[in-house]
Amino acid sequence: MSWFKRNKAGIKTATEHKKEAPDGMWNKCPSCKKPLLNIEQIENNYVCQYCDYHIRIGSAQYFSILFDDNEFTELFPNLVSGDPLNFVDSKPYPERLAQSQAKTGLKDAIRCGVGKVNGHEIVIACMDFNFIGGSMGSVVGEKIARSIDYSLEHKIPFMIISKSGGARMMEAAFSLMQMAKTSAKLALLNEAKIPYICLLTDPTTGGVTASFAMLGDINIAEPGALIGFAGPRVIKETIKKDLPKGFQTSEFLLEHGFLDFIVDRRNLKEKLSSFLGMVK
Repeated sequence: MSWFKRNKAGIKTATEHKKEAPDGMWNKCPSCKKPLLNIEQIENNYVCQYCDYHIRIGSAQYFSILFDDNEFTELFPNLVSGDPLNFVDSKPYPERLAQSQAKTGLKDAIRCGVGKVNGHEIVIACMDFNFIGGSMGSVVGEKIARSIDYSLEHKIPFMIISKSGGARMMEAAFSLMQMAKTSAKLALLNEAKIPYICLLTDPTTGGVTASFAMLGDINIAEPGALIGFAGPRVIKETIKKDLPKGFQTSEFLLEHGFLDFIVDRRNLKEKLSSFLGMVK
């Protein structure tokens, strides 16, 4: 016997009278699976209010969190990748670039801006994972190099927010060359005694980890971020051993001396401005 039944047969809610939430109003936490209201995510700096999971975000969100009143000047916005190898996999590389540009509204996998963090001037280069997995191609390396030149010229600190799957295979050796190029440029910052800050987010892997992402005067990370060179599966198959619990997480790296500290995204701006105040 059912607990409830209609008194009048045939009563239905017409399709046009049904209420639906607008697209983009709700999301689901990838960790605890609980529903998250979009406006609350923004207010909480895209950290789950239930389990503190740090949701993956891009340069637009990081800039809005860090730069005062989200005011900054974007540097070198029109650099785009060429196709030096005439590369084709399932589709030609230029077509893949065009699709990623249309989908994300970005020119490539990194954006650079200069602005102020609690009144302290800084150049920030932030990677975007949604653009071909945040892969490091020639444009990523060139934007970092030019941003370092800007920091040198104006004598202001430099920061990179890393989020990458590694080198961009469509550019082969041109991609790998960016490891040496960016590392050499960062050495000039060191010689000039201009602070360089690394923020490693989920995921930071491959050639990015093996170069500019781990060369900071301070290396910091977000909680639970995957950070490493090769993936855990590849390492396990290579050494034929089980890996330690939590291997390649930011907490594991902190315990083994690869990081200076881990910072909750909700405290990131204050921590960053505190460091900038000390080195001013």
